[in-house]
Amino acid sequence: MMNPQPSSNIEPVALLDVGRGNQPLRDEVLSAIAEVYDSGRFLFGPAVSELEQAVAETCNTKTAVGCASGSDALLLALMANDIGPGDEVIVPSFTFFATASCVTRVGAKLVFVDIDPQTYNLSPEAVANAITPRTRAIIPVHLFGQSAAMDEITRLAEGKGISVIEDAAQAIGAAYHGRPVGSWGQCGCISFYPTKNLGGIGDGGMLSTNSESFADRVRLCASHGMRPRYYHSIVGINSRLDTIQATALVIKMRHLNRYSQMRRDNAQRYMQMFQEAGIVSESADGVQLPYQDPAALHVWNQFSLRVGGGQRDALREHLSQQKIGSEIYYPIPLHQQECYADLGYGAGSLPETERAAKEILHLPIYPELTEQEQTRVVAAVAAYYGANSISSAA
Repeated sequence: MMNPQPSSNIEPVALLDVGRGNQPLRDEVLSAIAEVYDSGRFLFGPAVSELEQAVAETCNTKTAVGCASGSDALLLALMANDIGPGDEVIVPSFTFFATASCVTRVGAKLVFVDIDPQTYNLSPEAVANAITPRTRAIIPVHLFGQSAAMDEITRLAEGKGISVIEDAAQAIGAAYHGRPVGSWGQCGCISFYPTKNLGGIGDGGMLSTNSESFADRVRLCASHGMRPRYYHSIVGINSRLDTIQATALVIKMRHLNRYSQMRRDNAQRYMQMFQEAGIVSESADGVQLPYQDPAALHVWNQFSLRVGGGQRDALREHLSQQKIGSEIYYPIPLHQQECYADLGYGAGSLPETERAAKEILHLPIYPELTEQEQTRVVAAVAAYYGANSISSAA
């Protein structure tokens, strides 16, 4: 493998550049925050309901409910369904920890199932095999910005009293068969963490739903189970989307479609560049590009190379030497985490999940990434493989 030493004067290519994305809106956002500061309406300000309406429109749902984080959105969805001890919830293991921890927090049983090896989303066949009379919910994750096979998953739950709770933390604006994510199941759970496609200036989250009664139940759970004030019918939590977060997000929401298109443009450019570099292989030991489900509108929260032949970690180190950012989402599947060892999932129990965790490498894909930066990324990968390296000039 080629492993040239980096020049000391080359500009780094960051995995993420939140500051670059926020800079064009800086003055507008700070001015709006100043108005909130002067008003003193830090909670339940008008921007919260405005953002809820905008998200509901994007998800094509009747309503949406703001909360403190994407993690809380998942937890509130389970609480609003009264899911607890004795219940089972089917989740993927190849996902961020919050998808599973919410199940543990309500005392229900986690049932990890394997993924589709192309999309990395829940395998409908694996879900079907995992359903039991105690299954109360399925949490499909629209991983890396691409929808899970929601038509098949919702069909499996239909008529069985099973709630489908979409983890759309990475996928606001995505769709499946033309239907937005967040509208297929009982609810969609969205994260506004700063690195997401619609990133805030801190933590924030939201649930989208077509059920007004479910939304009302979520609001009750999110406000200590209190209604009216100081009267508690249930034990809830405190989870609110503050007005400052909502104010910034309302402004950024106006640009979401443009951001998503820029991500798609970058993904398409990567596809072409990698093909031209001559390093793409159908072999399990080579480099494979992300698979795009023809039914899915992908919003590319991440761009995922599949690096076979045990080369993933060495390639990442090479990129680091070339000052190119990359990341591994996720190096240890949840069923192999120490805190879930007592569930009894041994090595090889979820083979596609375990293989993906050893082979996936993510490259920069944020909207503001330039063609010149992408050229550098692809050239560095090509140099590692000693392939037909493309020019380092854009």
